[in-house]
Amino acid sequence: MSSHAEVRPPLPPFTRATAIQKVRAAEDGWNSRDPERVALAYTADSAWRNRAEFVNGRQAIVDFLARKWQKELDYRLIKELWAWEGNRIAVRFAYEWHDDSGNWYRSYGNENWEFDEAGLMQRRFACINDAPIKESERRFFWQLGRRPDDHASLSDLGL
Repeated sequence: MSSHAEVRPPLPPFTRATAIQKVRAAEDGWNSRDPERVALAYTADSAWRNRAEFVNGRQAIVDFLARKWQKELDYRLIKELWAWEGNRIAVRFAYEWHDDSGNWYRSYGNENWEFDEAGLMQRRFACINDAPIKESERRFFWQLGRRPDDHASLSDLGL
């Protein structure tokens, strides 16, 4: 169990339904763009590989995310369940953002997640590619924050 008796349902082993809940909770957290809030979903000693950067522990996660969202402006993310088994979930995702010069990007990626028995993510491996897009090619237009429940999924959008 997590060292601070923190519990973050749903808990493993995951079913299809609980894996989808976990993915949506992660998407909602990241769309908040609140590094402190997002970091609470991870174990105190969580280990990440994000692209070529290695991040260990909650404070490093907070620092990483603060830097990320200073660069990636108007960030909007969609995650989709790819596979799950036991305490592991694989997702694919896409997010749109622009830099401080107004250049738009759609970043595509895959993540592999491993959870402890309290439902906190203890390991995260992310592979991400950034594709420049024209502003007219954007597809994620909801108000900043949580994606509306009726917004199209990645599969619906053909992404």
